[in-house]
Amino acid sequence: MTNEDFIQPQKTYMLNDLIGTKVLLHGRRIGTLGDIIARENGTLPVVTHFYITRLFGSPSLCIPWDRVRAITKDEIVVDIPDTKQYEAEPSEMSIQLKDQVLDKKVLDTEDRDIDIVYDIRLIQVNDTLLVSAVDISHVGLLRRIGLGWLGTKLSKTSDEKRIISWKYIQPLPTPLGRFVGDVKLKILKERLEEIHPADLADILEEMDYSQRAAIVSQLDSEHASAALEEIDPKSQRELISALKKEKIVQLLAHMTASQAADILSVLPYSEGRTILKLMNASRVKKIKSIMTRQERDILNYATTRFIKFPPEMTVENARAAFYQAAKGKKVVMYLYITDTNDKLLKIIDLKELLQARSTKRLKDIGVSTIVSLSPKSSFHSALTMFERYDYRAIPILDEEGKILGVVPYRDFRNLKHRFLE
Repeated sequence: MTNEDFIQPQKTYMLNDLIGTKVLLHGRRIGTLGDIIARENGTLPVVTHFYITRLFGSPSLCIPWDRVRAITKDEIVVDIPDTKQYEAEPSEMSIQLKDQVLDKKVLDTEDRDIDIVYDIRLIQVNDTLLVSAVDISHVGLLRRIGLGWLGTKLSKTSDEKRIISWKYIQPLPTPLGRFVGDVKLKILKERLEEIHPADLADILEEMDYSQRAAIVSQLDSEHASAALEEIDPKSQRELISALKKEKIVQLLAHMTASQAADILSVLPYSEGRTILKLMNASRVKKIKSIMTRQERDILNYATTRFIKFPPEMTVENARAAFYQAAKGKKVVMYLYITDTNDKLLKIIDLKELLQARSTKRLKDIGVSTIVSLSPKSSFHSALTMFERYDYRAIPILDEEGKILGVVPYRDFRNLKHRFLE
């Protein structure tokens, strides 16, 4: 979760889209945007000036943000009495985003490389322009090298777009002057809970096993288990080996039996056996059956942590209740509409909920022709169904249509290489 979850931006800008844009005063070009100047101000830096470069040896200008009247993709309009009084260079106490942050390495707390700052996101809230995040994605790289049109196209489909909120960036040293250092992250306990598990996994993979263990030990078990699922097998093995056995049991308790089996399968046999001895007997039976391939009961791959809403609930009330209902759930992209006996009536994609008219009832939207699995379905038939319909989760229904659980595709993505010969 980033600051943008709490702030409703009026406009969003990317630094690379603005740098080099012509600047107009009373309809006349006075230069181009050379840099954007900001100062630290709590969580997010505040933009104070636009730095304007000029031709023919004319002095550069530092124009206050409150004198910027309009920003478009083609021009920036300012309103100042004259250019003479704004001839100046940036203060050494300020941050020059292009000169001092762009193209810098992003390091973790132990100075290990994570990536490069290819772009910087800014958000305008009311009359204030804030530095929101750094972009270390391939899309950001395309904008950086002048292929912004391709970046815009890819940003709609690419899963590689990675944005790190500025609140995870350590304050830059002051005075900055001609700062040539790197950008460092601050990974603190109170911040870690807000990082998406996939992003946290990327950061953990850059650390050695002892540092991973120290970080994961501070996290609550649910958040830690979600991050653990995203880490590559080698890092999983190193991390699990470095944790206390009691912590491992807590992490596995938040996973489905199939996920727990996948994690334990990367450990030496003796270590896995020790951990299994500390777990609930019925759960151990399920995990062992998956690990030894003696049983492929589809319910072993299901979770009961999904969102159920009644059919008479309105779209407006469902939206209001979603945040609380989604807490602790493993499947949140679909809403499962059930009657009082848990019979599944409809499935609503979260996107459809957000687009539907507020006054509609849940029974009037969504899909009523339900693709489902039965408790007797095989692993192979479930995988075939995922690949055919491209769903992110499939429910398991009994003969009466009662929902018994939901199988997330992510489990199959992670496990199919082990179960399909």
